[in-house]
Amino acid sequence: MNILLATVFDYPHAGGLSTHVTTLKAGLEARGHRVDVVSFSDVPPAKQMMLAKGPSFLLNKVSKGTGILWSHAVRQRLLSRLIADKAASGRYDVINAQEVFATLAALPSGIPTVTTVHGYMTYEAISRGAVVEGSRQAQHLLEKEIEAYTKTRKIITVDQRIKEYVREKAGVEATAIRNFIDVDRFKPEKANRLAYRKKHGLPEDAAVIFVPRRLTKKNGVIYPALALPHVLEKYPNAMLIYAGMGEAYDELKSLIEQQGLSEQAKLLGAIPHETMTEYYALSDIVLVPSVHSAGVEEATSISALEAMGSGSPLIASAVGGLKEIVNHRQDGLLVEEKNVDELAQAIIELLDHPEFGQQLAQAARRKIEDEYSHLSAAKKYEDIYRAALAQ
Repeated sequence: MNILLATVFDYPHAGGLSTHVTTLKAGLEARGHRVDVVSFSDVPPAKQMMLAKGPSFLLNKVSKGTGILWSHAVRQRLLSRLIADKAASGRYDVINAQEVFATLAALPSGIPTVTTVHGYMTYEAISRGAVVEGSRQAQHLLEKEIEAYTKTRKIITVDQRIKEYVREKAGVEATAIRNFIDVDRFKPEKANRLAYRKKHGLPEDAAVIFVPRRLTKKNGVIYPALALPHVLEKYPNAMLIYAGMGEAYDELKSLIEQQGLSEQAKLLGAIPHETMTEYYALSDIVLVPSVHSAGVEEATSISALEAMGSGSPLIASAVGGLKEIVNHRQDGLLVEEKNVDELAQAIIELLDHPEFGQQLAQAARRKIEDEYSHLSAAKKYEDIYRAALAQ
């Protein structure tokens, strides 16, 4: 098949959706398909700023949420033109849209469209403060979700809860295919642990705790910083490292400074995805401390899967899709969300007993190979595409 993956966001960018597209593309191509990606990045930068980003910023100053509606509408229109140009070639058999507005952009092309739903668009916008709960902007976003879900040929969700959400909001039955990773890229590299620490300027003897998370409220990124003082009481060599950006950056930076932890906690900003394998390898523990926020739960976290594939023991919050992928004390540790003491004790336990951590990590790697390979996921996607073409 000739497949077009479409997104109204930039591609590539730092984040789970971009990682998903890259990994899915690799899996489908390995199965013999031809795969292209069309995204907002294909729009000339000047046009991006003049038509979407600039007006969106100004409109949000006037009324919160107005800017995001403007931006999505413009992105949809611009992406639709790009897709129409590609459709004219007659090359593509199916479009896999990666979010609501990409779906709405793809439908006019007449090419059979499948939609992957990565989250709860409206509620995530509320959670990050982009729109106000109960506002007309929030209602408009929800209406667009329902329109996309009812008009696309097939829907894939990345976990069971999102599948239930689509059914509840739009009355449409989706297929849940959990997230996945490239198991050939994200694999144990502990032999390079010290070399990577030297490369990235980290002490050889530090107990490195890694948080590979976008800095947003639902990712619970403040809780490792709150837990760190408890860990430092027993392990003064502990270091907390964040890789990611987001609207919670300033809050997290202030919290670290207020606690006097600037030497022990580092905010790296956005890290290229190809470099993340090095940080997983040099870390002693990986944290995915997600929380409930405005009705939003973590899906099948790609960061958690990458950690589990990379040979570092994982500690995750017992929420959302994380409960599906982690078996507590078998291939990772689950802690109560927002429970600082429990998080600190879990970190200390793994630092006290590194052999137990390695047992967890080895079991996690086996699970990733068996259940979360990009090659097996690509086969499932291929089956959905064929079902959409048969409609």
